[in-house]
Amino acid sequence: MRMSRILLAMGLGAALLVQAGCGAFGTRGNREPVQTPPVEEILADLDRQQGRKRSTRGTIWDFFKAREDQGKLGAVNKYIWNASLDVLDFLPVQNVDPFTGVITTGYGTPPGGGRAYRATIYVTDPALDARSLNVALMTRSGPASASTVRAIEDAILTRARQLRAQDSRL
Repeated sequence: MRMSRILLAMGLGAALLVQAGCGAFGTRGNREPVQTPPVEEILADLDRQQGRKRSTRGTIWDFFKAREDQGKLGAVNKYIWNASLDVLDFLPVQNVDPFTGVITTGYGTPPGGGRAYRATIYVTDPALDARSLNVALMTRSGPASASTVRAIEDAILTRARQLRAQDSRL
């Protein structure tokens, strides 16, 4: 029984050494990045090989799909997105991602104000609704007051409604 435990331990140790050594002789630093062509080019090559022509014509249903997505930018509401950039235009924009709905800014001082703020805006939904907007406002000394955050959210939502009203008049 004691001998079987020793053999088992030696076998496990040998297996761990073999597994650990699998990557020891690889070419870690010499790998070239893989360059892939764009999807359109791949599809065009495939069509040429098969002798097909890809149709670029749309259908009547594409018109209705475009109307349905009119107020959306990626997966966020374009009016809230643009209103956020308008209202917080005094802050330097550091990072934007319209597909996830995140806008990150650096520190900036509002006109007529003495305190510097930094904001992270998160637009969560395509609906023009207060639940679609989350604002995190920071000062150099910590989080901004809840009343300041609420005032910024109200200003963004008011501007979004104005943008939508201007857009519907066209």
